[in-house]
Amino acid sequence: MKTSQTISKSFLGFLLASFLIWVLITFSKEYKTVINYEVNFINIPQKNILLETTPQKIALYVNGSGFRLFWSQLFDETISLDVSKFTQQSKGNTYILPKNQLSTIQEQVMSGVTIESILKDTLFVKMGFLKSKKVPLKPNLNINYQVGYKLLGNVTVSPDSVVISGAEKQLKKIEFLELESLKLSNVKTDFSTNVAIVKPSKNIKLTTSKAVISAKVDKFTEGNLQVPFKIVNLPSDIKITTLSETVLVTFVVALSQFSRVSEASFVIECDYEMSTKNELGYLIPKIVLKPDFVENIKVIPTKIDYLIQK
Repeated sequence: MKTSQTISKSFLGFLLASFLIWVLITFSKEYKTVINYEVNFINIPQKNILLETTPQKIALYVNGSGFRLFWSQLFDETISLDVSKFTQQSKGNTYILPKNQLSTIQEQVMSGVTIESILKDTLFVKMGFLKSKKVPLKPNLNINYQVGYKLLGNVTVSPDSVVISGAEKQLKKIEFLELESLKLSNVKTDFSTNVAIVKPSKNIKLTTSKAVISAKVDKFTEGNLQVPFKIVNLPSDIKITTLSETVLVTFVVALSQFSRVSEASFVIECDYEMSTKNELGYLIPKIVLKPDFVENIKVIPTKIDYLIQK
């Protein structure tokens, strides 16, 4: 049994060594083959934009050792062609003769791989004139606040707009650009976050790729005040009496601004003429002046009874 196992291991070792020798001999030989490369266009004039390219690959007939060709196919994935060396054919259409950039292409393939010929003698490229316009940025917010806390004012986006550049046909369809979703939870403090701008197309250029979303957050509390009301549009020959000269005003305000609210912050009026025109036997108190930082305002009572003095 031991002899059998020894022979088996020796045979496998010999087989493996033979295979490695065969690989070395085979891959050391010179071969000629065709390798396809992706084309990357560079040095595009600022006034132009690349609309579409046909084809986007270039086929090279090359010569080299098996090892060189094998590694070249694995790692040499793209060939850059200089757009500034294109020849204008007609408006919006250009073409290039790759053989005119043969030395530049040769420098980009793996050392030891020689280009015998370029199989596609002409590459046609569709170019357009670059247009620009300014569009607003639209935030995409998903924010949950801690109980008792709310947004103070508005969310700001800086910059609030961006200049985009691209083909005129593409720009006409773009009215705004969205920002990537901003998700925040249990928020109770001010925040300022960098958010990426969602690019509508790889052919669209932006003056900036990010914007800052920021906002102030504060704890909100409820307050109430007794506020006197005025009766307006009351004829001079009529005198009325109400049971109370004030109403209760309740409101919600940020804790940091609570001290700014006072009785003088509100003006409450009751329109006598409106009540009589609508045949109402009571007055309706309405808020005609209030602070812009106060919300959820309520007036109690909503009806004020009155008596006409004789």
